[in-house]
Amino acid sequence: MSNRMARRRFLQSIGMATAAGAGLGFPRMDPAAGGQEVAPAEVQRTPRLLVGCCAYSYRKYLLHGPMTMEDFIREGVRLRLDGVDMTAYYYKSTDPAYLAGLRHLAYKMGMPFSGAACGTSMVQAESSRRAETLVEIKKWVDVADMLGASHLRVFAGKAPRGSTLKQAMGWVVETMKPACDYAGKKGIVIGVEDHSGVTQNAAVCLELMHRVDSPYAGINLDITHFIPTPTIDPYAQIEACIPYATNTHIRDHFDDGTPIDMDRVWRLFARAGFKGYMSAEYEGKNEDPMTGVPKLIARIRALCKKYSSV
Repeated sequence: MSNRMARRRFLQSIGMATAAGAGLGFPRMDPAAGGQEVAPAEVQRTPRLLVGCCAYSYRKYLLHGPMTMEDFIREGVRLRLDGVDMTAYYYKSTDPAYLAGLRHLAYKMGMPFSGAACGTSMVQAESSRRAETLVEIKKWVDVADMLGASHLRVFAGKAPRGSTLKQAMGWVVETMKPACDYAGKKGIVIGVEDHSGVTQNAAVCLELMHRVDSPYAGINLDITHFIPTPTIDPYAQIEACIPYATNTHIRDHFDDGTPIDMDRVWRLFARAGFKGYMSAEYEGKNEDPMTGVPKLIARIRALCKKYSSV
């Protein structure tokens, strides 16, 4: 894709995304055909920015102990969070009894799950691997359903050597479309993250949304990962994707180490009427998460209080 074509697609996508509305920003659907009603304009404009945290923030303790996912739920209570994101890497198992226990504990603690997150990547050159990936995503949709979570994060992935961006996007669409059909029957939204790989450009993310064309497809919007170009900075890319944002991952530095203007980012979400979790995904290398996460949460909470209706 040439820079000129990429910029043209990006600018077109901004217009299409803006027209899509606020919050999840999905296209207007016909309720009689099983779609979703469009909320009144006042509701669409009202931001509900909730304080959350991803289990990944505590990976140092969850991967090898002593913290468990049960402990993470309790830590969410201690930090006065609105919800926690249940990153899948740290589950003891996917046994229904274990998942039911997590769900029950979360209910007893008054701690909603903002979503679940698996590491499955959809860019697979071989048709057999794409079929396996679809089966894997469906498995994690079932896990999210057993947890009572309405969102599942997935990855697009990195294009294999020798493949084109066009091919990679086609593979993602081929997998994500039936995955969303499956998830939608359970009321679960699948959010593809703008993570390392083909989705580090907003134009690609938006084109995927247009091609998948499902009310159960969205973007798990990590504000740190977009790669700037000479003409399009990360803030413009964040803004373009907000209408399709299902959830967010928040750090205070871009991938290249540049500090993020967090206030500017919150203004963008508030102006778009976003409704969802601003979830800390702590990755500090110089400070232990037990002290670093609360500091990041404090910044998120202050900004949510400043810009949210709740």
